[in-house]
Amino acid sequence: MLKFTPILLALLYGLAMYHFSAWRLARELDARSTELADPELRKLTERLAKALDIERIRVHIYEIGPVNGLAAPDGRIFITRGFHDRYRSGEVSAPEMASVIAHELGHVALGHARRRMIDFSGQNALRTALAMVLGRVLPGLGPLLASGLMTLLSARLSREDEFEADAYASALLIAAGIGTGPQKSLFGKLEHLTGAQPGATPAWMLSHPKTPLRIAAIEANEARWVTG
Repeated sequence: MLKFTPILLALLYGLAMYHFSAWRLARELDARSTELADPELRKLTERLAKALDIERIRVHIYEIGPVNGLAAPDGRIFITRGFHDRYRSGEVSAPEMASVIAHELGHVALGHARRRMIDFSGQNALRTALAMVLGRVLPGLGPLLASGLMTLLSARLSREDEFEADAYASALLIAAGIGTGPQKSLFGKLEHLTGAQPGATPAWMLSHPKTPLRIAAIEANEARWVTG
């Protein structure tokens, strides 16, 4: 039993750290966000809400500069001030912003925050177990190799979540009469908007899929839904 104690402690530590991070993020969002009041975007969120048969979708603006969308662990949806500024300047259209909101709704509806909690805890325990095993074979390198393998696994799981949220958003946008055009056109702008350098990071280390793959997956879903 004693040999499993480090793994159990790592699992408990992962759970504790996830809950602490979620609590700290919630406090940060409470302090630095306000509810979205843009009339044009509110009209589009009303269409999304109607398609979901719910009364209203609340979206908040998170007062930070980077361009991003966020689904908080408590289910709230945020777009950053930096993203909203790009919309106000005309670089991003209202339907494109609606596609971001639909994507974040997908993360909430599909339970990705809870899944990440389980994955994070499990990966922490697995990292400890691998470090113990590899450390016997490669002293000093075991923890580094274990950490690297878990980083790759985490990135892959994150990419799967993104594909799932994209598919959810596509279905919702189609149901709301907005269509997937804005979703695909926004993906074509993301690298420019976020300042990412194309090809700077190997695909298998990215937390988000490459843009061509995301667009191809959306079009494959559309083709399957039409012929299904």
